Amino acid sequence: MKPETVTKRAAEVEAVNAAAAKVRAACAELAEAYAATKAATVGSPADAHALLADMATFNQETLRVVLLNARNRVIDTRTVYVGSIDSTLVRVGEVFREAILQNAHAIIVAHNHPSGDPSPSPEDVALTRAMVEAGKLLDVAVLDHLIIAGTGFVSLKARGLGF
Repeated sequence: MKPETVTKRAAEVEAVNAAAAKVRAACAELAEAYAATKAATVGSPADAHALLADMATFNQETLRVVLLNARNRVIDTRTVYVGSIDSTLVRVGEVFREAILQNAHAIIVAHNHPSGDPSPSPEDVALTRAMVEAGKLLDVAVLDHLIIAGTGFVSLKARGLGF
């Protein structure tokens, strides 16, 4: 093959590679935009429960926080505390740490009752009240506090407990 033919072929291959790279970049951008529109949106206690239903199987009390943007799309879900089989001590400031770091607009708090009974205790209601008040000060809305157990879940907001 003549040297000019080799040079011409190399230039053609380089042009094809550059075009392919642009197509790949455009596809990646479209995929990212599509995934963002498909992010989980929480519009009800049942939606939140669906995201956190696995907590019903935990054999230690665990507290999680779902971080939401201004359109109630999930930014992240974080486990904040893992306690014993029947209690967990919660520092309210820790509940809001990731919400502040990730600039969340609102949170949903959930914890489980390994006993299988989702009935809220007086301590659950007091914790909810404290988190709602802290959220007001921090400008991070507490949309709900769910208690999840083997028999289902309870929304403290729906019951008017602590809100």
